[in-house]
Amino acid sequence: MVSGDLPTSFAPAERLDADELSVQNRQLRSHALTAQLLDCLPDPVLILNQQRQIALANRAFADLLQSPAEELVGLRLGEALDCVHCDETPGGCGTGAFCRYCGAVQAMVEGQRTSGARVEECRIMRESPHEPSPLDLRVWATPLPAAGPFTVFAIKDISDEKRRAVLERIFLHDVLNPAASLLGIVELWKGISGPEAEEISATACDLAEQIIEEIRSARDLTAAERGELVPELREINVAAFLASLRSSYSHYASQSDKRLVTEPEAPPMTICSDEALLRRVLGNLIKNALESSEPGQTVTVRFEGADGPSFTVHNHSVMSEPVQRQIFQRSFTTKGGPGRGIGTFSVKILTERYLKGTVSFTSTPAEGTIFTVQLPAGG
Repeated sequence: MVSGDLPTSFAPAERLDADELSVQNRQLRSHALTAQLLDCLPDPVLILNQQRQIALANRAFADLLQSPAEELVGLRLGEALDCVHCDETPGGCGTGAFCRYCGAVQAMVEGQRTSGARVEECRIMRESPHEPSPLDLRVWATPLPAAGPFTVFAIKDISDEKRRAVLERIFLHDVLNPAASLLGIVELWKGISGPEAEEISATACDLAEQIIEEIRSARDLTAAERGELVPELREINVAAFLASLRSSYSHYASQSDKRLVTEPEAPPMTICSDEALLRRVLGNLIKNALESSEPGQTVTVRFEGADGPSFTVHNHSVMSEPVQRQIFQRSFTTKGGPGRGIGTFSVKILTERYLKGTVSFTSTPAEGTIFTVQLPAGG
């Protein structure tokens, strides 16, 4: 047994050494039918020991990683999948602060604790040569105490399911609601003339633009995840851009007795970026900030250009630690309902993959929550 003195924020850190793992692997392979049955399954299946290490991997898991099954023995799930968080602590997978919110580790630990089957969902960000790539999984952890301290751990890739959920949310909620409002406006429009008709016409145009923007957002996010989105870089007048943002989203603020301000009012400079994608990024952050604010509070959008162009979106609320740990995951949301956590996910993928910038945040009781979108100097 390898020492368990290593620090951990969640699951125990101790491991079996190579000799003990070899004994376990031979023990499991001695049951030829068991190994053959696992290899017949189309989805990845692992047999884990009490230390959450792989004692046996089936062919589907080895094929997923394009690695011989025997080379996976002794690794933990995050280490085998190159999770970006598995090296954050000396104890490895399961011992970091983020691991407390990982469905895979939760299923393993709770399954062992209760000796009962557990089903969880998790999102693993995998290291890649250029940038982390997401993997959405549903996992089943079933302890087998009669066979020794082992757990059968089954894995299903649900990335496509999550993408469908995103589209369902957009078209069944984000598009349907303004479309229904637009229909009501058009019905009202029929019997009105004069100044009232002009006001209703403007409202109808706003709703139509909102519907079109939601559809474009879904299109761009789908293309972004597939790597098919092509940015259109051009000069952007910062003052005009900020004024347009304030005009577009002030009605969101006024509807709930909140304020949206931009600072400074007219920075005398231009930047080079894709205006539509940048607007989508900042628009998502603004809407999230307004939803998180209390009536009477102010959301502030600020531009700074001294160290390269950057935009910040500030509100007075504070995110809890679980929210901060998961805020950029596609499937995570603080609003409830399946598939709704796509706003900050799209902010990250559009900013870092296509605008070649970075997105970060701080959230403290003293300063509230500040999201920063830093763009490359010179465009």
